[in-house]
Amino acid sequence: MSYSIKTGVIGTGSMGKNHVRVYKELSELIAVSDVDKVNGKMLANKYGVNYFEEYQELLKEVEAVTIATPTSEHYKIAKDALEKGVHVLIEKPITASLNQGLELLEMARKEGLTLSVGHIERHNPIVGFTKKELDNDSFGYPITMVSRRVSSFPARIRDVGVIHDLAIHEVDVMRYFAGAEVKYVYALAGSTGYTEHESHANILLKFENGINGFVEVNWTTPMKVRKMYLTCSSHYVELNYMTQSLVYSTSRYMDIDEANLYQPGLDLERREISLKKEEPLKKEIGDFLEAMKTGRDPLVTGEDALKVLNIIEKSVESYKKNKMIEIKEIGV
Repeated sequence: MSYSIKTGVIGTGSMGKNHVRVYKELSELIAVSDVDKVNGKMLANKYGVNYFEEYQELLKEVEAVTIATPTSEHYKIAKDALEKGVHVLIEKPITASLNQGLELLEMARKEGLTLSVGHIERHNPIVGFTKKELDNDSFGYPITMVSRRVSSFPARIRDVGVIHDLAIHEVDVMRYFAGAEVKYVYALAGSTGYTEHESHANILLKFENGINGFVEVNWTTPMKVRKMYLTCSSHYVELNYMTQSLVYSTSRYMDIDEANLYQPGLDLERREISLKKEEPLKKEIGDFLEAMKTGRDPLVTGEDALKVLNIIEKSVESYKKNKMIEIKEIGV
């Protein structure tokens, strides 16, 4: 579906380039903006749109915008956009601090504007499928969730550590699956020296409904892994973000011979679901534009993003103080 909505992209780095490509397909892409004139003009020429060095000029021309700049710049640009009546999709994390995010949320509510945040895995088809199956009690109730999101160091990241860059995805998906808020967090983390921020972390989450979550993230693994494992009351579920597939298993013992426990009679049932692959970013931008058009909430709201940012900030505080931190309500 294509929308008759005038759009623009501020920030033409790795993610920004992809937003430009998708907006060109789904909307009336008007312009891009970046302080890097070479990249900005090159991208504008490629897609036949205008280039503005000053993003304020772009905001005069569009109805909706993606902000794909470094996190430290999110607040100012988003505030300027909302003040001009422009709907906003911000790459995660929403802002560099909770107070900044709260201010943006209040502005969007006051002006009746859509504010969505790019927690892209929420738009991964396998995440949507798993959520539906959990809500239908197909796997029983969740007991523990374990995720592994690891890879080598990305040169594009400079202003945040691995918790803000990678763990934020897993925390968001776990909160989505749990259907509850995180009550406590405990984190261990460190750096291998090539970044001033943490480059590896392990985070333990305790949800209000009793579910436990464990997140492993790092920039030190020479291969890319994006997986989550759910232990539920009747099934074990293995979710692969990259292949957009899922394996669920269950078993029961049969004819147990206590004198031969090395070869127990185990009836194992294992099934694999492979979905038709879809680009999560295309679904994310489509959801944003549809929310604008209809006035409904986007899949990932500003409120969601702030609650996840709160957990992430408390995770950093936990590893720095070497203590478990209680997550308190932030009043969004």
